[in-house]
Amino acid sequence: MKIGAYQFEVSGNEEQNFARIREGIEKAVSNGVRLLLFPECAVTGYPPHCIGSSSEVRFDAVERIHDRIQALAEEHQIFLVVGTILEEDGKHYNAAMLFCPDGRRIPYRKRALWGWDRDNFSAGEDSGVVEIDSHKVGIRICFEVRFPEYFRELYKEQTDLNLILFFDRSEQEDPERYELIKGHIRTRAVENVCHILTCNTAAAHQTAPTGLYDRSGRTLIELERGTEDLLIFDFEPAPLDFGERGRKEISDLLMKTDGRQ
Repeated sequence: MKIGAYQFEVSGNEEQNFARIREGIEKAVSNGVRLLLFPECAVTGYPPHCIGSSSEVRFDAVERIHDRIQALAEEHQIFLVVGTILEEDGKHYNAAMLFCPDGRRIPYRKRALWGWDRDNFSAGEDSGVVEIDSHKVGIRICFEVRFPEYFRELYKEQTDLNLILFFDRSEQEDPERYELIKGHIRTRAVENVCHILTCNTAAAHQTAPTGLYDRSGRTLIELERGTEDLLIFDFEPAPLDFGERGRKEISDLLMKTDGRQ
């Protein structure tokens, strides 16, 4: 399965964002991509960096854009995972929406909320585990990468690939933060013996990578920070190597031990 991630500078203008999303889809389709990932809040912009608050979102306009993204997923027979904001029963959710070629839409609503997220959103309760072709895929959003527990849930589901949507930037260059978050990503990959694909906004002073990391935390491909670009990778995982087999065997043993307590 060919996978991709489209990194662009997310704004507070939903039509401008959709134009970038459509451009990314067109490029991905021309390269045979089956699964394409976009940044956190890619449709709406992330509050308060792009918009003042989630209450400023024009949800009627956002729903129309969702319909257009869905139409592209069906037309091109591609799976699209796109960051957005949802309104349900008067609550707002920071969500990743999976648009499927068969017309289904499957949301994952962010659960780890702090700071701006807590000011703007309610916490979700979704598992974030979806089926894409023959692969089981896990979805997580930004701050959740800091907590191994969210990814251990995905390990228990035996996901083949985990996705992380980011809107993570700084007001000034912060290479230490970038390396720290990249370290979290690589550690989550190693701990759970699972590839991780990430996508961040391409804003100035980008502090999380758009890249693909293998089951041993190695960087397979990574985009240049601050540049709109498409990552493409032919995802066909090789058999587990010696160290990966060891981590999986001991992880399974530890989980059985935990289950007896």
